Amino acid sequence: MPPRTRGGGISSAPHRRPTGSERRRRVQLRDVEPTVDRDPVENPQHDRDETEEVIEGVPGGLIAAKIWLGENRAPLKLVNHGAKLQLWELDMERSRIYETVHRSGLAPLTSCSHRVASRPMLSAFCERWQLEITTFHLPFGEMTITLDDVASILHKLVTGSMISFSQPLRVDNANALLVELLGTTDVEASRETEQCRSPSVRLLWLRENFSTITDVSSDDDIEFATRAFLLHLVGCTLFVDKSATSVGVVYLELFLDLNMVSSYAWGAACLAFLYRQLTTATRFEVRQLGGYLTLL
Repeated sequence: MPPRTRGGGISSAPHRRPTGSERRRRVQLRDVEPTVDRDPVENPQHDRDETEEVIEGVPGGLIAAKIWLGENRAPLKLVNHGAKLQLWELDMERSRIYETVHRSGLAPLTSCSHRVASRPMLSAFCERWQLEITTFHLPFGEMTITLDDVASILHKLVTGSMISFSQPLRVDNANALLVELLGTTDVEASRETEQCRSPSVRLLWLRENFSTITDVSSDDDIEFATRAFLLHLVGCTLFVDKSATSVGVVYLELFLDLNMVSSYAWGAACLAFLYRQLTTATRFEVRQLGGYLTLL
């Protein structure tokens, strides 16, 4: 007898029991809740999440993210040692120390360093510094400092051996370098690094102990004073850090052989150091800017 339908009619199709897969499919369809499309513009939670995602995408709460949120900071303090260079000048005609400095290729640093800079302008540059690609994002496009700029300002110094240090210098090793390369005593070296609380020496300490060396001094004293002058020079120019008063003893390793000083790519190292200082200054809590700001 043909099967009847629920309405009482006779169905022409033979009656078939649902398979197990069909029953499971029906159960799954009943368990799925209908979705409702919501306009993200009308969802304030969605807007807040998007804003947080943009800010979280900027590492470490950079100044650009704070400005986006309506916060700001005072202009950065610029660490500038240009005036200190005038406190230790060499006689270009008679000084044996200057002859070695001239051969090193670093002599132009004594005359091409800035003494005054605009704090608001350089602070604005830091706000627009993109650390991922090391460029300034400006309204008219992107700009950056190149090795060609460094070569033009510093009179080349961008080619040669790479300047790198395998590991941070320990204080005891710094004391040993001061004794070996500057001729100080163990007590004097330890006292100075203890005062700096780091493997560094004060720029003032270098001037007080070595600026009085003249051509009539012994060859060893002139060699020690030459290294001290070069350390003072790069500490006031190429590698200005935020201590504002000292220079790392680690750079003294580069003056072990005074005949090899000109073989280093000082300009490239200076530019890399400045990039790092700019990247640090993009953090909102930072209040100082180091590096060789003459390049800016």
